Amino acid sequence: MIGLGTIINTAAIVGGGLVGLLFGRFLSEQRQDALSKACGVSTLFIGLGGALEGMLSVKGAALVSGGTMKIVLCLILGALIGELLNIEDHIEGFGEWLKVKTGSARDQQFVNAFVTASLTVCIGAMAIIGAIEDGIMADPSILITKATLDFIIVMVMTSSLGRGCIFSAIPVAVFQGSVTALARLVKPLMTPEALGGISLIGSILIFCVGVNLIWGKKIRVANLLPAVLLAAAAAGL
Repeated sequence: MIGLGTIINTAAIVGGGLVGLLFGRFLSEQRQDALSKACGVSTLFIGLGGALEGMLSVKGAALVSGGTMKIVLCLILGALIGELLNIEDHIEGFGEWLKVKTGSARDQQFVNAFVTASLTVCIGAMAIIGAIEDGIMADPSILITKATLDFIIVMVMTSSLGRGCIFSAIPVAVFQGSVTALARLVKPLMTPEALGGISLIGSILIFCVGVNLIWGKKIRVANLLPAVLLAAAAAGL
């Protein structure tokens, strides 16, 4: 069944969020803060690991790095485009709308939780590759693996940040569902080089999400999202 992977992934996020919400009620504020910091550290290392994997390679007996100029250009140009389009404020505006519609007006963390969780589970090559495989070959295996990871991530985030994390299922359903529907058009563009660029820049953005989780909102990560598209486009140059 085409689209099954996204359905399972979306359900896993909702399920993880509900479990985390129930679990979080039994945690004191201090323990929720500790859990949030632990989640932030984990996110930092997930992003750092992905970025280093994309930058480092072995040549002979030496470990060399590459892609530095691509990272700099994609992030700078991506930030400029993101600021001009005001992506972060639009996503937060949608979060505010959800906050009102879901009766969460008193939840001060709702929008931050929604944005943080959405960025964490949407960014990355796995979402794109899995959605393409699901759309062309009706093979949901990659998205099922991602669903398992997202279940755990959203469960922990919801325990510390609150119910807003559960609604990250919406952008995942829209994004992955769209890629699945357009899979035959998108696949030729997703060369190994393009996927490598997406993975590299996506991992850096995930690292930035971790920074925000630990030290508060320091980086407008959503406004860096165009950098991911630029990294994919750069592969064709």
